[in-house]
Amino acid sequence: MALKKIWGSDDYFTARSMDVYITKLRKFLSEDPDLNIKNIHGAGFQLIVRED
Repeated sequence: MALKKIWGSDDYFTARSMDVYITKLRKFLSEDPDLNIKNIHGAGFQLIVRED
């Protein structure tokens, strides 16, 4: 799980920190339509880069 690998814990506060971080990252990346962050249930997140 991403939380344990990044912060070493997966408690509520750590999970909330991850939510906030991903939200800010998505907002920053929203300026580029070729980048997206996808939730992978039970595993974490995946950065999708669309190549033309």
